Amino acid sequence: MTNPSNDRVLNFSAGPSTLPLSVLEEVQRDLINYKGTGVSVLEMSHRSKPYDAIIRDAEATLRRVLNVPSNYAVVFLQGGGTGEFAASYLNLFASKSVRAKQAKLGRALSCDYVVTGSWSKAGMKEVQRLGGHVNTVIDGVDGKYVGVLPVSQWKLGKPEETAFVYYCDNETVNGVECRPETVVDAVDPSVPVICDMSSNMMSRPIDIKRFGAIVAGAQKNMGPAGVTIAIVRDDLLERDDDPAVLHNLPSVLDWQYYNKGGSMPHTPPCFTIYVCGLVFKWVEKLGLDKVEQLREERAKIVYDVIDSHPEFFKGPVNKQYRSCMNLVFNLPTKELEAQFVAEAAQQNMIQLKGHRSVGGIRVSLYNAMTIEGAQAVAQFMQSFYDQHRQ
Repeated sequence: MTNPSNDRVLNFSAGPSTLPLSVLEEVQRDLINYKGTGVSVLEMSHRSKPYDAIIRDAEATLRRVLNVPSNYAVVFLQGGGTGEFAASYLNLFASKSVRAKQAKLGRALSCDYVVTGSWSKAGMKEVQRLGGHVNTVIDGVDGKYVGVLPVSQWKLGKPEETAFVYYCDNETVNGVECRPETVVDAVDPSVPVICDMSSNMMSRPIDIKRFGAIVAGAQKNMGPAGVTIAIVRDDLLERDDDPAVLHNLPSVLDWQYYNKGGSMPHTPPCFTIYVCGLVFKWVEKLGLDKVEQLREERAKIVYDVIDSHPEFFKGPVNKQYRSCMNLVFNLPTKELEAQFVAEAAQQNMIQLKGHRSVGGIRVSLYNAMTIEGAQAVAQFMQSFYDQHRQ
């Protein structure tokens, strides 16, 4: 067997992202013949005993790593983050508790959106497209996505008029990361908080019991693209028997439908879930506290270079809210940015171009990126600065 590490580049992609090398090597060993079954997971029936063990083990490991309370369901879904924009809204408005609150109010409840970047904005627009009544709590800072306004300036709806509060914990495009307590401390406990943690799930400990639901695409910190994970408090899965409740909720977006079917009411993304399970074990072996320590160290290595030369590496995000996952900055000219990306690629560092909607440079430092990888890109940044400073 060849050693895949010999010709691998440093992959700073925002997603699908780099995976732990030890996980890739285990996948490689088992790819043709999984654990003596004679078949690959790629061709294994999802109704077989070996696969049932894979998906159950993946869920159990995730529950241990994140300390998921017993009154929360864990489901593996498809449809990505965009699917969960709609699913969050449709599932909450099908739940018994939200319907009871709406009946008491006598009119439609609002959906509160804390907009800190492109993805929370997209989530809000999806609910508006579906006909939901949206209350924009905040939308950037001075018209830009560079941080989070003080809570004193938020426009939260009245608890009795609000179905849920939604926010994105880490904005991959804009490089804004919001500590969970910033939101949950501001929200009345009677209102469930729905959080998109696609790009920083499993990068630090979180107190899950403070959320109504957490949704996350796997392709940043948890595995390959193709599966989305929802962690949902049981009471939000409770429904009335009225068939009209499900009239606007397709099965493919129905959390309860997946939960009752053990995440397999139909064929799941089997191989993706298998790899996720291996990543969960990798994180468990490290421990979330160690994972958090490493994430802070990686980010500091790169931010130290940015902060040493702020006139050259122009970081737009307020320091208090700078992401440890997606570090964004601009160079003095677009020509220098293109040269930066090209020269980095020549040194086997790829996917450093910023998102197409904002440009600039983006260094994504997910869990599987090593300290040595962060050091390498920081050294390249310093060298590039030395060559091009005025």
